[in-house]
Amino acid sequence: MQRKDFIKKGILGTFILSSSGAGATLVRNNIDELKPLNLLGFNHIPNTMSNIMENSVLHKAGTRGHANHGWLNSHHTFSFAHYYNPERMHFGVLRVLNDDSVAPGMGFGTHPHDNMEIISIPLEGDLEHKDSMGNVAVIKNGDIQVMSAGSGITHSEYNKNKDQAVKFLQIWVFPNKKHVTPRYDQITLNLSERHNKLQQILSPNADDEGVWIHQNAWFHLGRFDKDFKTQYALKDKNNGVYAFVIKGDVRISGQELNERDGLGVWNVESLDITAISDDAELLLMEVPMGVS
Repeated sequence: MQRKDFIKKGILGTFILSSSGAGATLVRNNIDELKPLNLLGFNHIPNTMSNIMENSVLHKAGTRGHANHGWLNSHHTFSFAHYYNPERMHFGVLRVLNDDSVAPGMGFGTHPHDNMEIISIPLEGDLEHKDSMGNVAVIKNGDIQVMSAGSGITHSEYNKNKDQAVKFLQIWVFPNKKHVTPRYDQITLNLSERHNKLQQILSPNADDEGVWIHQNAWFHLGRFDKDFKTQYALKDKNNGVYAFVIKGDVRISGQELNERDGLGVWNVESLDITAISDDAELLLMEVPMGVS
């Protein structure tokens, strides 16, 4: 199927790759399906039962969409595949935040993407990547992977481990340029540089720290001791920040967050961050609130 303008059409022809003995089996699926959406910035939909406040939105871990396919156990912060929630279409240009666990010897078979910035952050295990640009790579905890799908690519993702699951965050961001030449990049970061510090892992600039994407966005990772305090100053006053707690408990500008909770905030200049548990791990994603 042609995937031009796939966000409007909402279809991705994807496959499950399963390892069985010496061979592999491809089974058609629609796990990566995106339903049609209205681009409304941060999706402020009037609703007396809404979690969307004046300038923030809270997504508790247990309220995320969930799909367990056996080989893939996935939690969706935003609407994805068969999970649809009109209040959770995206946060500005942040379209997908999936918390994925792939069983040993399993993975996503070759499937297409276009006009999306795709970031993978491995948490556990080894994830093998292959794509139509000829890249073959393995990413693990401490690595950051990015693809600019641009005018169109195909790729596969596969759990190389036979004895443990691969866990990773799959993040999609709308680009500020369409139909660019596709590209792939990955880097390995020094984990010690995020101890009681916000380590920049992504920016709009190729010469800056971390990987880069076609968008005015900055991502940071931090791992904090209990009671550690810091502040995050936004790079662009027109942006918002979506905070995702990977591990432990933190307090952000007065809001307590637990493991896998998400908090989006906009119309602010900075965030106050306090770790309220040992070894708390936090991902901050600063993104434009308008989708062009």
